[in-house]
Amino acid sequence: MAYMHSVSPAEPIPTPPRSRAGDAAPGPTHSPLDAGAPAGGAPLPSWDLSDLYKAPDDPALKADLDRADAEAQAFAERFATRLGGLHGDALAAAIAGYEAIEEVLGRAMSYAQLIFSGDAQDAGNGRFYQTVQERVTAISSHLVFFTLELNRLDDKALEAKLAESRALARWRPWLRDLRVFRPHQLSDELEKLLHEKEVTGRSAWNRLFDETIAGMTVTVSGEEQTVSAALNKLSDRNREVRAAAAKGVSEAFGSRIRLFSLITNVLAKDKEILDGWRNYPRPTSSRNRANMVEDEVVDALVTAVRESYPRLSHRYYAMKAKWLGLPKLMHWDRNAPLPDEDDKPIAWPDAVQRVLTSYGAFSPELAAIGKRFFDSPWVDAALRPGKASGAFAHPTVPSAHPYLLLNYHGKSRDVMTLAHELGHGVHQVLAGEQGYLLSSTPLTLAETASVFGEMLTFRAVLDAETDPRRRRAMLAGKVEDMLNTVVRQIAFYRFETLLHDERRKGELSSERIGEIWMQVQTESLGPAFDFTPDYTCYWAYIPHFVHSPFYVYAYAFGDCLVNALYGVYRDGAVPDFEKKYIDLLRAGGTLRHKDLLAPFGLDASDPAFWRKGLDVISGFIDEIERTG
Repeated sequence: MAYMHSVSPAEPIPTPPRSRAGDAAPGPTHSPLDAGAPAGGAPLPSWDLSDLYKAPDDPALKADLDRADAEAQAFAERFATRLGGLHGDALAAAIAGYEAIEEVLGRAMSYAQLIFSGDAQDAGNGRFYQTVQERVTAISSHLVFFTLELNRLDDKALEAKLAESRALARWRPWLRDLRVFRPHQLSDELEKLLHEKEVTGRSAWNRLFDETIAGMTVTVSGEEQTVSAALNKLSDRNREVRAAAAKGVSEAFGSRIRLFSLITNVLAKDKEILDGWRNYPRPTSSRNRANMVEDEVVDALVTAVRESYPRLSHRYYAMKAKWLGLPKLMHWDRNAPLPDEDDKPIAWPDAVQRVLTSYGAFSPELAAIGKRFFDSPWVDAALRPGKASGAFAHPTVPSAHPYLLLNYHGKSRDVMTLAHELGHGVHQVLAGEQGYLLSSTPLTLAETASVFGEMLTFRAVLDAETDPRRRRAMLAGKVEDMLNTVVRQIAFYRFETLLHDERRKGELSSERIGEIWMQVQTESLGPAFDFTPDYTCYWAYIPHFVHSPFYVYAYAFGDCLVNALYGVYRDGAVPDFEKKYIDLLRAGGTLRHKDLLAPFGLDASDPAFWRKGLDVISGFIDEIERTG
């Protein structure tokens, strides 16, 4: 859809590849053989989406879309070409009316997305998702003019309207962010064309990717597995099992590499064409604008992380090779459990209790909001065929509530995933107070509450542990999560940058894409690894490259930001930290990163800020070295 149109709700926020289950954001799910088996013997919850709609054929859904269609057409007839002549209060009322229609469409799209995520193998779910998307796109095409015409208002004229109307002043942050795209918007006709063709363009390629992954099987030692179940075996304690899983994943994706290469080439070219028309200077610039962060700030983050590879990933993986008694690590050893790692299953109720207790020790208010997710059917943690792998938090719309999806296997990392996703959910509840248009947080800040909640949980568990060996294993596990969130994400970002730059010269072969992939893996992981040639296809199952180009650096941004923020909290240097932190979450999209971080004495534009965040990871590695 058009880049400045907000009809689609905020993207589900997927978990970063923190877990030791694989390269991509999705974590492990399950084999069809163990579908529905509860982890640790406790039943796992499934969500109830009836707070949105009762069923795909719910008459309320059709009624909402029909009403939104009529209101969108009436809205266009009333306001198209007339915004410049409205006084401040009238313009504020128009924005409120626009928001109301958008929220109805957002509710419908949220429901369709969640239905599809619940079982992407069901052909009916795929058709339902596509049908709703097409209907929503058609309805919202009547509204495309609105943001475009707002951006054509003269700066002085808009400021005069804002000055005369308190009602309009409420929308100042939304107008501010909208006008970031002002230099990049096209004519109304072109914008409407791009908006309507989205369902047969990028969205269609996204669906092809999703359905291909959902329908794939991987053969591991003669047994058919889902992709995610095979990836889960890359963290098996038995090295032969890990090697067999790696071989199966390589064969499954290698046999389809031409399809994944075609999808990648088409989407990269599509982005190049759009970037050219919109006059974006670099392939990543549109993402940075959407994140309300300057290209230079992202460049500073990427440079800082790449310069820290030797003291972070290279140093840690050399230590890990020694712990495992290996001269070199193979790629299937990267996520291997450590010798002292405890594999005892953690039952679902215990996981919930750990997370809520950790949240509550910091803020009873956050814990109380978090508890609502478990008192109500807002969480889907069950294991079943066809379900989306990994984890995400979907904000839906402020008039409803967020939903969380994860695949719970009862491992320690699954508890951290729960803490992470609950942070997103709590953030979305608090930000929802701002309303549909003002609640959405840029991706660079969207990871703040999730990573902070994860850190609260980890620190609580670590501080309670007195056994030195278990403590070292916990620290090592946390370091691996942080390396996957920071180092690996910047390597992914580097891969995308190189790929998109080279795609501008012509279509890339699957072999060339594999070469770029191996280049960034070698650079980021370091000399402790040997890479087999069949690893060249592992880029193919990372969904962010397809769904959200250049999204991945937001994980590193968020992790380093939270490391610095948590350091301020631990030092006790900022009075009323809890209140200021909750205010940060409540702000939603009303404030930029400079304003949000200022109360904590932090500035993301300062290179020292990123070093402070990376120093936390290095400090954990130092502590591991000291304990042997």
